[in-house]
Amino acid sequence: MPSTNTTSTLTSAETAFGLLTCEPAPLVFDARPVPGLPNRTMPLDELRTLLVGEPHYVETTDAVWRQLAAHAREWGPEWVVGAVGVALPGLTRMAARIARAAPRHADDIDSELLAGFLQALKHAPLGPPRVWLRFCWSAWRAGVSVIKGEPTEELPADLSTGSRSPALPYGHPELILGRAVAAGVVTAAQAQLIAETRFGDALMEQLATELGVPAPALRMRRRRAERAVAKAVLAGDLSGPIRFAHHRSRPVVAAAA
Repeated sequence: MPSTNTTSTLTSAETAFGLLTCEPAPLVFDARPVPGLPNRTMPLDELRTLLVGEPHYVETTDAVWRQLAAHAREWGPEWVVGAVGVALPGLTRMAARIARAAPRHADDIDSELLAGFLQALKHAPLGPPRVWLRFCWSAWRAGVSVIKGEPTEELPADLSTGSRSPALPYGHPELILGRAVAAGVVTAAQAQLIAETRFGDALMEQLATELGVPAPALRMRRRRAERAVAKAVLAGDLSGPIRFAHHRSRPVVAAAA
């Protein structure tokens, strides 16, 4: 039977966030060092509304989450609650999506998903890019762990399940993509889109938000690129020696056609 509990971990976190951001002394975020945000301080609930209301460049999102995570690590529990509260719209959507496959486990999914997010918030490295995506991925994996063995048709196909090797040519999938770029089958940007959403930690919806394009359109870009790579593999065009005319380990996804 699906859970009817109205005080799940995520709803309790929302209540705590509301208390933390109410007048007369809401917890405030210093947005002045963050590119793309207003040059002032703002209550955390206003920051959350701003982040949810419109897409932002990855540099903006990274700067926000580096600051929130640093405060949560250095300044105590209220900033942990504050960071969770800012993340709640995304966490709630993820929890609902996972729970569609196993609604009777909804409360457990909420709890594990939040635990995964907190683990990343407190311990994930903040230097590498896509901080928010990595936090989300930690939360998603923890939430999905609740329903292992359950039907998972509703889970998104773009989640990474680890490195997978095609039959030919042999090797790591990103090596195959490198061959495809060198051969001109796909662009470096298309290869990164495939790598980050199939083998890496990027969620398609978040990438689409960052790029300002609909998620279905970005999936279509990936599908076209994957078909081109598959065709080249079947034709044997990628089986020769690897050569890189111009190597870029992290090409810019925004350039994808």
